[in-house]
Amino acid sequence: MTGLEPLDVSGIVLAGGRSRRFGSDKLAATIGGRTLLDRSIAALASVASDLVVVVAPDDDRVPGPTSLALRIVDDPEAFGGPLVGLLTGLEAVEQPLVIVVGGDMPTLRPDVLRLMVRTLASQAAIGGVVLRSRGKPVPLPAAVRTGAATDMTRRLVGDGERRLRSLFERLPTRILDEGEWRPLDPDGETVRDVDRPADMPQA
Repeated sequence: MTGLEPLDVSGIVLAGGRSRRFGSDKLAATIGGRTLLDRSIAALASVASDLVVVVAPDDDRVPGPTSLALRIVDDPEAFGGPLVGLLTGLEAVEQPLVIVVGGDMPTLRPDVLRLMVRTLASQAAIGGVVLRSRGKPVPLPAAVRTGAATDMTRRLVGDGERRLRSLFERLPTRILDEGEWRPLDPDGETVRDVDRPADMPQA
């Protein structure tokens, strides 16, 4: 797995949140003429071999064109939380490995995503890979094994859990320290998510 070719990995974009703190539909906000959602999708399209976007029920948004076939699937529960959205995506993907991002992550670095996938693929004992930033693990982006993550996520959701972090508290997870991934992304842009207008990067 070298070069810039898409890997044998599915991509999931979680895009079913409320945007409460942003004050409007943040995924439709634009940077450099592209929406936040389209930028997240574009980063995944350069890494994955198929893409799934999980949206809230009755969300009729139409993402921009990508180089890959893209499927939009509805959450079974409106605004049920990211863990519910993840389960929906995991049940729809095609590949044994998955890279998961938020639709509000417009500055993802594909090289970091590739590193996460390769780390997961090379270590059979782990079920997930996340990044450490500012001393703490962050739940997105994440690379997971489809089977193990689906089983654990289904169990957690059935128990009433909705926090994405809970998956990586249970699933054997490799946390990449900043010294491992920052050389590919010195400014740490891969972990930027947009909750408020002030979080928007410059074009």
